[in-house]
Amino acid sequence: MTEPTTGRVPQVVFACVRNGGRSVAARVLAEHYAGGRVLALSAGTRPGEQIHPEVADDLERLGIDTSRERPQHLTTEMVAASDLAITLGCGEECPYVPGVTYRDWPVDDPGGQDPATVRRIVADLDARVRDLLAELVPDLELPPSVLDGA
Repeated sequence: MTEPTTGRVPQVVFACVRNGGRSVAARVLAEHYAGGRVLALSAGTRPGEQIHPEVADDLERLGIDTSRERPQHLTTEMVAASDLAITLGCGEECPYVPGVTYRDWPVDDPGGQDPATVRRIVADLDARVRDLLAELVPDLELPPSVLDGA
């Protein structure tokens, strides 16, 4: 996916329905770990009004700032500009763009869930994001997981 000779930065879009939980968590975790080596976006097919407070609270407890996150609409242009589209429950509502690689991550929706469930979902996303970054940027030295101190 990445082209080491050009130093090109791969772009990933994380897409779900409301853009209030899973896709936001995946994006901010990717941004945290990638250190600028991957551009991560998140968007939703039917974005909500705000980030799920239970998700924001959990991420904040892990030291991940979500204060600037706002749900946004997933566009065909956003997908087309990406090397990889990770779908998290938006299914056939996500725009299809030829040439873009799609992967579906079957991750539960954390919206309205209790703290233990939200933490389990964030932990699942954390592991998936770390694996994805190791694949996209093999020479990236990943910092320890934010969950190690939690």
